[in-house]
Amino acid sequence: MSFFENTRKPVGLGGKIMVTMMNFGHSAMAAWGLRFLQPAPDARVLDCGCGGGANIKTLLKLCPKGKVQGIDYSAVSVEKARKVNAGAIAAGRCTVQQASVAELPFEAEQFEVVTAFETVYFWPELVQNFREVYRVLKPGGVFFICNEANGETAKDDKWTQIINGMTIYTDTALKTYLEQAGFCKIQSHKNKKGWLCVTAQKR
Repeated sequence: MSFFENTRKPVGLGGKIMVTMMNFGHSAMAAWGLRFLQPAPDARVLDCGCGGGANIKTLLKLCPKGKVQGIDYSAVSVEKARKVNAGAIAAGRCTVQQASVAELPFEAEQFEVVTAFETVYFWPELVQNFREVYRVLKPGGVFFICNEANGETAKDDKWTQIINGMTIYTDTALKTYLEQAGFCKIQSHKNKKGWLCVTAQKR
């Protein structure tokens, strides 16, 4: 397994290094994307594929009276995310658990916002997984996707060749899958760096 496979599912020492790198390396992209998300101060938020937990920390600041929960299918990521957000976990404002987006361990209509930073590339059944996100969102809730690659540049092909099981989606493709899952009011934003942010609303 190459080191870069740890972007998909961090394991072992390489995985621990990768989640630390991702916490730092994706911070500028996350800050850019979050300009297009305005959660209520008391929102309940779920971060799918939470990685090292840096975005959970940011979301807790955006929702000072809310709660943020994280899931990741990598035990290494869950361990790191819990360390990064230990204070919020102790205060009862945050939980992080090992789980898959294919079967979210939550009852229906639990969250005002569900986020996915740099992770939908690796979701195996996109429409089915989006339906699972739709299920746990409250009516009117927002699904927020933020990707460093938008499927329109030559460098995107390089990454899909290096990382097994990675698919980079264009905003048009994501819109189609989101609509198939039931979402409406889909908006996309791009910048010159090739970053992509998509928001969609539950009816």
